[in-house]
Amino acid sequence: MPSVADHATSAAPPEEVWKLLYDPSRFPEWWAGMERVELGLDGDFTYWYEGWPDFAMPQRLATQREGGRVTISCLVSFMDIEWQLSEDGDGTRIDVRAAIPEEEAGRVEQVRDQLAASVRRLAAVATGELPARG
Repeated sequence: MPSVADHATSAAPPEEVWKLLYDPSRFPEWWAGMERVELGLDGDFTYWYEGWPDFAMPQRLATQREGGRVTISCLVSFMDIEWQLSEDGDGTRIDVRAAIPEEEAGRVEQVRDQLAASVRRLAAVATGELPARG
């Protein structure tokens, strides 16, 4: 199974990054290309990418507060994206890894680019270096 990984460091403390990461309604503030989100029940949510208003992407969110981990599982492509926060001095290291099913292997570069932009934007929005979108 193909995978991609990236990381960024934020000067914000883990608690500030966590506030952006565990709440899907805040994803459009920092997730590259994400236009809007609708919350469902029990960790489910649906999002739409910019330019694709008719293509809903249902997801499942699982959080592990103690470990600073958020896992997002796409219910369409069966891709899993795991975000992990850890202390880094006074700031936060943000790691992201996507497990991509073989059927979606043609999207590896797209996913890599999207996650690279998103992890850096998350780090910057958490500190206020960049304004939140939306």
